[in-house]
Amino acid sequence: MKKREFIVQDLLSKIYQEEFKDGKLPNQRKLAQIYGVSRFTIQQAVKNLEEIGIVRVVQGSGIFVHEKWVKNPLIFNSLTRTPYDRIDSKMVELKKSPATLDEQKIFQINEGDEVWTFERIRIVNYKIEQLEISKMPVAMFPDLSQEVVEHSIQNYVEQKGFRISHYITSYDPITTSKEQSKLLLCKRGTPAMQITNRAILEDGQVFEYSSIVAIDYSVTYIRPFDREIHRSRID
Repeated sequence: MKKREFIVQDLLSKIYQEEFKDGKLPNQRKLAQIYGVSRFTIQQAVKNLEEIGIVRVVQGSGIFVHEKWVKNPLIFNSLTRTPYDRIDSKMVELKKSPATLDEQKIFQINEGDEVWTFERIRIVNYKIEQLEISKMPVAMFPDLSQEVVEHSIQNYVEQKGFRISHYITSYDPITTSKEQSKLLLCKRGTPAMQITNRAILEDGQVFEYSSIVAIDYSVTYIRPFDREIHRSRID
């Protein structure tokens, strides 16, 4: 994932988490320091957020969360439209390691804290369709296991007493690598969709960050039409 796209996702996540209590983001110079990138990269990330109606930039005043910004709720995709009894998961790997700098930012944890990384394939209607790599904070989920990974992460999280609020998801068309193709049982270079998810609890905490490579993928959204934002984009 490009650094700009990571920043867009991270800022979206923090807006959902209501981290900017006054509705105002740090200025571009401060954001460049936080993410360790150039101001040009920050300008591009902010421009993306502005174009989709999440923030508005007021010259001389700053970057503000748009009062009328709207979530785009997911209606169905290749997995959600399939009954649970026709979806299986098989774990490829489960390990834990010290959090990287990016993982510290995503989960808002400290240097030295550990993060689980697991890889699994998702089997839909007896056909391998997805390869998923996910990360979760060890401190929140110390007993994560193969049994959990091969069943429902959502059920596991809620059984631990947490309440899931929403997901922030992005999609990028790709072609499969040699390693991905071997696990997905497809030809190298097969068109696929890379799906990146941030899973967020009701208290604003990110509890899972995942990247999924999906073949034979389709998705449908409903997008409420906001006339005010539509007019502001034209103007």
